[in-house]
Amino acid sequence: MKIKTLALALGLSLPSMAAIASPEVLMVLTNQDSLGPGGEATGYWLEELAVPYLYLNGKGSDITLASIDGGKAPVDPRSLDNVAPELSNFLKTHQVELSSTTAISELTDKHYDAVILVGGHGTMWDFRQSKTLASLVSEQWQQGATIAAVCHGVSGLLEASINGKKLIENKRLTGFSNSEEAILKLTQVVPYALETALVNTGANYTQGANYTPYIVEDGRLITGQNPMSSKPMVEALWQQIKE
Repeated sequence: MKIKTLALALGLSLPSMAAIASPEVLMVLTNQDSLGPGGEATGYWLEELAVPYLYLNGKGSDITLASIDGGKAPVDPRSLDNVAPELSNFLKTHQVELSSTTAISELTDKHYDAVILVGGHGTMWDFRQSKTLASLVSEQWQQGATIAAVCHGVSGLLEASINGKKLIENKRLTGFSNSEEAILKLTQVVPYALETALVNTGANYTQGANYTPYIVEDGRLITGQNPMSSKPMVEALWQQIKE
């Protein structure tokens, strides 16, 4: 946000301008609630939503929660085990909002300072497969937004293209690794291996140790490897959009 420049142009003081120039952030969630037809329950991963949301909300950001089809965004029940009290409280206080998310098809004429693709295994069934999400990511990128994704949410970058070239081609990034998927014994359950798909799409993929915080910044593209990467991911994002 170019607060100072805009403030001078409008003849406003910086405090008053800051009050109306909060960064606008779109957080995209999955609608998929099972690991394939008849599979175990899944959805978005709580930490990957709540940690960035609470951080950005605390900074005064204007946050929109959306999903592929709109309506209810299911939480992965596995992400509710042994969570911090503030994350449990977040889920309780945002139940209405999470049950009535905006469909991304309704946001095509909006501009955001940042877009966050929230992870969770559900995204492996509806992020890459959504042409609307690919178009949204591409359009927001071209408009200058910072694009961030964490864990399986990185799957939402796979089909985004700019002038016929995949957005992530030759970009440095990370995402949930094949080794982490194997630890969960879900390699044969997910429709494709995320790490492999990223490499095959032309990305320069790197990873840290399994289940430890690891992020990669490549200009306006910020990616986190796993749930533990949610906090450093959003901290890096904030540094880009706070002014």
